[in-house]
Amino acid sequence: MSFLHPEFLYYMLPPLFILFGLLLTQKEAQATFFSEEVINRLRVSANTLTLRARNALFMLIGILLVIALAGPVIKEGKIEIKAKSADIMIALDISDSMLAEDVYPNRLRLAKQKALDFLRLAPNERIGVVAFAKNSYLVSPLSFDHDAVAFLLKNLDTSSITEQGTDLLSMLEVVDRSIKNESRRYILLLSDGGDEKDFSREIAYAKKHNITVFVLAVGTKKGAPIKLPNGEFIKQNGSIILTKLNEKIAELATQTGGVYIQSVNSNKDVKTMLREIEAKAKKKEMKSEEIEKYIPLFYYPVGLALLLLLIATSSMSKREKVQVPSLFLLALVLFSAPVAKAGVFDFVDLHDAKNAYKQQNYEKSAEYFDAYAKKTGKSAAYYNAGNALYKQKKYKEALKQYEQAHFTDKSKEAASLANMGNAYAKLGSQKDLKAAIKEYEASLKLR
Repeated sequence: MSFLHPEFLYYMLPPLFILFGLLLTQKEAQATFFSEEVINRLRVSANTLTLRARNALFMLIGILLVIALAGPVIKEGKIEIKAKSADIMIALDISDSMLAEDVYPNRLRLAKQKALDFLRLAPNERIGVVAFAKNSYLVSPLSFDHDAVAFLLKNLDTSSITEQGTDLLSMLEVVDRSIKNESRRYILLLSDGGDEKDFSREIAYAKKHNITVFVLAVGTKKGAPIKLPNGEFIKQNGSIILTKLNEKIAELATQTGGVYIQSVNSNKDVKTMLREIEAKAKKKEMKSEEIEKYIPLFYYPVGLALLLLLIATSSMSKREKVQVPSLFLLALVLFSAPVAKAGVFDFVDLHDAKNAYKQQNYEKSAEYFDAYAKKTGKSAAYYNAGNALYKQKKYKEALKQYEQAHFTDKSKEAASLANMGNAYAKLGSQKDLKAAIKEYEASLKLR
């Protein structure tokens, strides 16, 4: 056995011994006025604890609580934790057309906010930033330091590049040069698509250099004029230019293996995009670390301390009749102990299940979550067991788990129904597809 926080033993036990040493040598108040013989004759014999006995019990309670604070554990072995990451480059369009105000507050500011949301929602990924207009440049290389990346991102505007226009090919070239020794590169493109109608050159370049482009389109089909920082509108031949969302940019995403999503006011588009990227991206192992796994024992000294506290604070007589409240409390503590013990070990099982899922050991994770679900009956455990089975492509088994997950929270229930829809869709039969549509519709009603 060892202690996670032995400093509690070093710094709290000595003062405790001194304090109770003084208390144990303390005399009863009556001893000041009467001799011990007189006190023994005057005392009513109720066979209750003496002051010294009580103080001794309180001392023992204090020692047990300090031991519990020190974190007694038994070493069970070591677990290897592997950190995996998908390298993602955010490409931000800072051309003048991004100043259009057909989305609030304008396209550029909304795109920057979407990029910042992405950084916040993907804390475990290495992310870099490229800014582009007619030319492109690397703002930040791939980094886990999202605060630094966010700082650089916030300071980007249309004046960062003097030559205006939208050249996606130059952006792809910069990404290709900045991410080396990678079998595949992933780009999150935030743009209105520019004016180009044919993206065949960009698609060919991306395919040749193994670049997957995910497009989060910013703008509307209706469009808006381009309002410069000085308040003037960009004109051509005396007429105000109206810039619209170029939906042709979707071809760059779909034909390189990515996804096209049009931005919305909430961050649902960013969350959906992150899920799509994580589903398609091949994560590589960045680092691994071995950590100790422990079985906690703190509940033993805490339980014993509670029992001693019950004894010390009640007048437990040695006669056959014992006060009913004390007997009831003692029985409550004793009979609830096995339940408390089971509850303490529950979190160990749950921890193992979550770790296995993070390490992509979905088979082991499903076993842990299933066992935990059967033991506790918790909907979240059934839901997670279903997710682990879904990852193994065991869709029928996953459906059985999802069916037992019932949430009062509407968003969680909607997510569970959506996953059931996904599982039915993967099974692929006509009957299953109809069931998938039914689950999707039920999920949408709750959102």
